[in-house]
Amino acid sequence: MFKFTLFTRFIAILLLINGGLIHACSMYKVTKDGKTFVGCNEDAWRTSPRIWFETAGKNAKYGAAFTGSRFDGSNGYAPQSGMNEAGLSFSRLASYTPARKTNGKKRPILNQTNFLKHILHSCRTVEEVQRYVSQFDRSTFLEDVLIYIDKSGKYLIVEPYSTQIGWKNTYVLSNFCPSITSKKEALKLNRYRKGIELLNSKLDTTLVFLRSLSDSMHVCRPKIGDGTLLTSILNLNDGKIHLYFYHDYDHNMTFDLKDELKKGDHLLSIDDLFPKNTEFEKLGAYKTTKNTLWIMLSMIFFSCTLFCSAIYFCISFLFKRNKYNYLKLLLAMSGFLVSYYVYVLCTHQNIFYFPAPYEDRFSKVVSLSAYVPNILVLITIPFIYWNFLVMKAKSWTVITRNLFLLNNVIYVLLLCFFAYWRLFW
Repeated sequence: MFKFTLFTRFIAILLLINGGLIHACSMYKVTKDGKTFVGCNEDAWRTSPRIWFETAGKNAKYGAAFTGSRFDGSNGYAPQSGMNEAGLSFSRLASYTPARKTNGKKRPILNQTNFLKHILHSCRTVEEVQRYVSQFDRSTFLEDVLIYIDKSGKYLIVEPYSTQIGWKNTYVLSNFCPSITSKKEALKLNRYRKGIELLNSKLDTTLVFLRSLSDSMHVCRPKIGDGTLLTSILNLNDGKIHLYFYHDYDHNMTFDLKDELKKGDHLLSIDDLFPKNTEFEKLGAYKTTKNTLWIMLSMIFFSCTLFCSAIYFCISFLFKRNKYNYLKLLLAMSGFLVSYYVYVLCTHQNIFYFPAPYEDRFSKVVSLSAYVPNILVLITIPFIYWNFLVMKAKSWTVITRNLFLLNNVIYVLLLCFFAYWRLFW
């Protein structure tokens, strides 16, 4: 078992903050002629897509297959979608539900990963799932909506505070909770709207049609080509799993659940199963505060240094007046501003993948901070010039002059990072 120091824990928390909320997943289900198919698109920036098979046993009534990409320590990989040998499937989609007060009488969910796995290992129908999940306080899933579909075609929407069973032949879901989202608002999501439109025009269960349906709902963002990491199409009646990797719908892998379970518990790296994917390799090479420790540590150092020096310049401005004193106030203001933005870069992964200026739907302050890179471009050259004047005049103390120099060095380094991440607009 890993032993983390307090500092390592702090770094780990920063690496995980806001890591998955904006991941744009989608799914659909189609029932026709007594057969039910489910399609799931996992849209994530992780580079570790996996499929694994867990057999039935002492605490597992049914064997199951799962797909996912987020490693959850000793719990293994967290399932994003899956199917068991009874023909029950599920998909997990990022969403958001405002917290509410609960009666406190329900059982707590101690581990999300084990909770999701246990459902597929123990339930056969959506009614069984509904009875099971209703025993628990699901407020731990405030950033998720779950959907379960059994081979009869029935589906169960599991939200943090409600559950609902449906019977329609077709159903599409994306990043919203149906109980609190109007149809008009849901249709603003392109992938959801495209899925609805295609299913309204045709009802088909051939693999060619289902593949085109998954394709129509996939995501490929223009900044670095990231988006749909994994697509799975599940045949709930025959136990077939069709996989497509990184929004490439020309290649697929097919697994038979029964055959795979005969091999025992095993896990496969999905990117190793497919031909070389240039876009995926580009994603893997893209460095951010989320996936590169030295960048995270550098950003923490930059943010702390700028913040502390801003406090120092404020004090010096008030109590040690000398030539170019006004510059200290400007340095304090820029230091507070840039240090906050660097903190945002450490805690908001989405900024690195969406076009600039980034807009955060939950925070106006974060959205406004997206203009900092452009402000920094405008002030860095004047600051370098004024730094030269201050050094030449020697009216400031040695510490103050060198702290000014250190700020400028940090600003130049940050501009290089900002250019790499394309944060200018």
